[in-house]
Amino acid sequence: MALINPHINFNGNAEEAFNFYKSVFGGEFAKIVRLRDLSSPEFPVAENDADKIMHIALPIGKNVLMANDVPESMGPVNENENRSKISVSAESREEADKLFNGLSAGGNVEMPIGDSPWGSYFAMFRDKFGIEWMIDFDPKYNGEV
Repeated sequence: MALINPHINFNGNAEEAFNFYKSVFGGEFAKIVRLRDLSSPEFPVAENDADKIMHIALPIGKNVLMANDVPESMGPVNENENRSKISVSAESREEADKLFNGLSAGGNVEMPIGDSPWGSYFAMFRDKFGIEWMIDFDPKYNGEV
Protein backbone atom coordinates (compact mmCIF):
# COMPACT_ATOMS: atom_id res chain seq x y z
CA MET A 1 0.00 0.00 0.00
CA ALA A 2 1.28 3.46 -0.87
CA LEU A 3 2.07 5.86 1.97
CA ILE A 4 1.38 9.57 2.03
CA ASN A 5 4.41 11.55 3.14
CA PRO A 6 3.63 15.26 3.51
CA HIS A 7 6.27 17.79 2.48
CA ILE A 8 6.26 21.36 3.82
CA ASN A 9 8.08 24.49 2.60
CA PHE A 10 9.35 26.91 5.26
CA ASN A 11 10.87 30.41 5.24
CA GLY A 12 14.04 29.53 7.13
CA ASN A 13 12.56 27.90 10.24
CA ALA A 14 12.23 24.27 9.07
CA GLU A 15 14.75 23.03 11.62
CA GLU A 16 12.96 24.82 14.49
CA ALA A 17 9.60 23.45 13.33
CA PHE A 18 10.94 19.91 12.99
CA ASN A 19 12.58 19.97 16.42
CA PHE A 20 9.13 20.92 17.73
CA TYR A 21 7.45 18.09 15.76
CA LYS A 22 10.13 15.66 17.00
CA SER A 23 9.35 16.70 20.59
CA VAL A 24 5.70 15.75 20.04
CA PHE A 25 6.03 12.59 17.91
CA GLY A 26 9.38 11.34 19.21
CA GLY A 27 11.86 9.47 17.06
CA GLU A 28 14.97 10.67 15.28
CA PHE A 29 15.53 12.53 12.03
CA ALA A 30 16.20 10.14 9.15
CA LYS A 31 18.04 12.83 7.22
CA ILE A 32 19.12 16.47 7.47
CA VAL A 33 20.74 18.11 4.44
CA ARG A 34 21.65 21.80 4.50
CA LEU A 35 21.89 23.95 1.40
CA ARG A 36 25.65 24.37 1.99
CA ASP A 37 26.00 20.58 1.59
CA LEU A 38 24.92 20.96 -2.05
CA SER A 39 26.96 24.05 -2.88
CA SER A 40 29.07 23.70 -6.03
CA PRO A 41 30.10 25.86 -8.99
CA GLU A 42 26.98 24.59 -10.80
CA PHE A 43 24.77 25.21 -7.75
CA PRO A 44 26.11 28.22 -5.84
CA VAL A 45 24.47 28.85 -2.46
CA ALA A 46 24.22 32.37 -1.04
CA GLU A 47 25.91 32.84 2.34
CA ASN A 48 22.57 33.79 3.98
CA ASP A 49 21.04 30.51 2.76
CA ALA A 50 23.96 28.15 3.59
CA ASP A 51 22.63 26.90 6.95
CA LYS A 52 19.04 26.54 5.77
CA ILE A 53 17.51 23.10 5.35
CA MET A 54 17.48 21.56 1.87
CA HIS A 55 15.83 18.39 3.15
CA ILE A 56 14.75 17.13 6.56
CA ALA A 57 12.83 13.92 7.23
CA LEU A 58 11.14 12.72 10.42
CA PRO A 59 9.72 9.17 10.35
CA ILE A 60 6.35 8.96 12.11
CA GLY A 61 5.16 5.37 12.22
CA LYS A 62 5.30 4.09 8.64
CA ASN A 63 5.11 7.62 7.25
CA VAL A 64 7.73 10.34 6.86
CA LEU A 65 7.15 14.06 7.41
CA MET A 66 9.52 16.03 5.16
CA ALA A 67 10.39 19.68 4.63
CA ASN A 68 12.83 22.25 3.33
CA ASP A 69 13.56 25.95 3.63
CA VAL A 70 12.89 27.97 0.50
CA PRO A 71 16.03 29.96 -0.47
CA GLU A 72 15.49 33.73 -0.26
CA SER A 73 16.22 34.04 -3.99
CA MET A 74 13.02 32.08 -4.70
CA GLY A 75 10.83 34.46 -2.69
CA PRO A 76 8.93 33.87 0.57
CA VAL A 77 6.38 31.14 1.17
CA ASN A 78 3.03 32.52 2.30
CA GLU A 79 2.79 30.79 5.68
CA ASN A 80 -0.81 31.90 6.18
CA GLU A 81 -2.18 30.63 2.89
CA ASN A 82 -4.76 27.87 2.86
CA ARG A 83 -2.42 24.90 2.46
CA SER A 84 -3.40 21.25 2.47
CA LYS A 85 -3.81 19.92 5.98
CA ILE A 86 -1.73 17.11 7.42
CA SER A 87 -4.08 14.43 8.71
CA VAL A 88 -2.91 12.09 11.47
CA SER A 89 -4.96 8.98 12.27
CA ALA A 90 -4.42 8.12 15.93
CA GLU A 91 -4.73 4.61 17.34
CA SER A 92 -6.56 5.70 20.52
CA ARG A 93 -8.28 8.67 22.14
CA GLU A 94 -5.27 9.01 24.44
CA GLU A 95 -2.88 9.25 21.50
CA ALA A 96 -5.21 11.74 19.77
CA ASP A 97 -5.24 13.90 22.93
CA LYS A 98 -1.44 13.75 23.22
CA LEU A 99 -0.90 14.74 19.60
CA PHE A 100 -3.53 17.48 19.72
CA ASN A 101 -2.22 18.97 22.97
CA GLY A 102 1.37 18.88 21.74
CA LEU A 103 0.94 20.12 18.19
CA SER A 104 -1.67 22.80 18.91
CA ALA A 105 0.42 24.42 21.69
CA GLY A 106 0.91 28.05 20.71
CA GLY A 107 -1.24 27.66 17.61
CA ASN A 108 -4.82 28.47 16.63
CA VAL A 109 -7.49 25.83 17.22
CA GLU A 110 -10.23 25.78 14.59
CA MET A 111 -12.08 22.76 16.04
CA PRO A 112 -11.12 21.52 19.54
CA ILE A 113 -10.59 17.81 20.09
CA GLY A 114 -13.90 16.05 20.71
CA ASP A 115 -16.55 13.78 19.28
CA SER A 116 -17.44 14.81 15.75
CA PRO A 117 -20.89 14.63 14.11
CA TRP A 118 -19.56 11.89 11.81
CA GLY A 119 -18.58 9.58 14.68
CA SER A 120 -14.85 10.05 15.11
CA TYR A 121 -12.81 11.86 17.77
CA PHE A 122 -11.46 14.82 15.85
CA ALA A 123 -9.62 18.16 16.00
CA MET A 124 -8.47 20.72 13.44
CA PHE A 125 -5.94 23.49 14.04
CA ARG A 126 -2.99 25.49 12.75
CA ASP A 127 0.23 25.00 14.72
CA LYS A 128 2.50 27.85 15.84
CA PHE A 129 4.39 27.58 12.53
CA GLY A 130 1.23 28.08 10.44
CA ILE A 131 0.90 24.44 9.38
CA GLU A 132 -2.65 23.04 9.34
CA TRP A 133 -3.31 19.71 11.06
CA MET A 134 -6.24 17.34 11.59
CA ILE A 135 -6.12 14.70 14.33
CA ASP A 136 -8.60 11.88 14.01
CA PHE A 137 -9.41 8.72 15.95
CA ASP A 138 -12.17 6.59 14.50
CA PRO A 139 -13.19 3.71 16.80
CA LYS A 140 -14.77 1.86 13.82
CA TYR A 141 -11.30 1.38 12.33
CA ASN A 142 -9.61 0.52 15.61
CA GLY A 143 -11.87 -2.30 16.85
CA GLU A 144 -13.62 -0.32 19.57
CA VAL A 145 -17.18 -0.42 18.26
